[in-house]
Amino acid sequence: MACLRELKLEIKALEKIFTKTHERFQTLNSSLDEIEFRFIDESGKRYDIMASITPDYPGSPPVWYAESEETSVASAVQVLSHTDGPDNHLISQVRILLHELCQLHNVPLPDDVVNLKFPVDAPPAEEPFASCEEADSDDFELEDPAGENSEKEQESDGKDEDEFEMDILIDADAGDESNEGMKKEDSDTLDRLRRQLRKYHTEGSKEYSVQSSDRLMKELRTVYQSDAVKTDHFSVELVNDSLYEWNVRIKRVDPDSTLHQDLMKLKESGEEGIVLLRINFSDKYPFEPPFVRVVSPVIQHGFVLSGGAICMELLTKQGWSSAYTMEAMIIQISATLTRGSARAVLDPKLREGRQYNLLRARENFQYIMKYHEHGGWFTPPKSDG
Repeated sequence: MACLRELKLEIKALEKIFTKTHERFQTLNSSLDEIEFRFIDESGKRYDIMASITPDYPGSPPVWYAESEETSVASAVQVLSHTDGPDNHLISQVRILLHELCQLHNVPLPDDVVNLKFPVDAPPAEEPFASCEEADSDDFELEDPAGENSEKEQESDGKDEDEFEMDILIDADAGDESNEGMKKEDSDTLDRLRRQLRKYHTEGSKEYSVQSSDRLMKELRTVYQSDAVKTDHFSVELVNDSLYEWNVRIKRVDPDSTLHQDLMKLKESGEEGIVLLRINFSDKYPFEPPFVRVVSPVIQHGFVLSGGAICMELLTKQGWSSAYTMEAMIIQISATLTRGSARAVLDPKLREGRQYNLLRARENFQYIMKYHEHGGWFTPPKSDG
């Protein structure tokens, strides 16, 4: 990534200016590919806002998204997608975001905004800041949340870029609180994955990027902690213990749907009575969508293609956004199945020869994508009314 050292300086400056206890704007978590902020309005209401660093940053600005659907927050975030030049830099983006949020919420701008300047001044002990091409990406490390240099930071001098990123990935997930609110087996899975990923990346494997591994770890943890998993609406298991391949068991769908009735009949006949999805991620995730297909049961309608691929614009490069979370995507797929009047094939004889597989799913997905490139997309209504 170009200007890596510059990005590290910006993140460090933001953590110093807007601490986790700032009354208006807080830097909650940070890594080299995603930073989480929190805006607090006059009434004390909190809005969590995330920035994902793009592969060609700062050629293009970070991708911003917010958990809140409130118009004021959405409007403020939307402004950030139309910047260029120096305003693409993270620290400039935060300055613009704060101006928009404070104006829309009618609150005074924090005095600290004057410190959001680009380029960021390097620490006094260092040489004056060099250009992106001249800057050494190995000579600057982020501070820990307490602002003190730990032994790990001192030992990390001289590490290459991937090692630095991997330290952030592991250290950011290492706290006990990161696994709070999930089942023990899910917590154990995350701990095991952390160890595997550190070994995998430090050994120099380039099959998957640190960026994609980091984001997938966060997504998996969020899914494990979600209300949907806690209430057993769906569950996630790793295929062959791989972070890049998930089995998703959708256990509950709209109880008024025909799909729900079919799944209950399958359950009564001794089958599991769930919709099993298989999700495959590439090393370009989250900037490219995962490939999602139905494994079982065999489904008619519901935008499920022959082979098990799912016909949804959300799952295409054109319709995908790196801001989408896996939890939201799974819920959207579940809703689309029922809105599309999906029916599970109950007769074993009718299922013969129609079992799904990855090759047919990919072929049919590519075919339907070409069709929609010319004919456009139809989004099913949320209700029949």
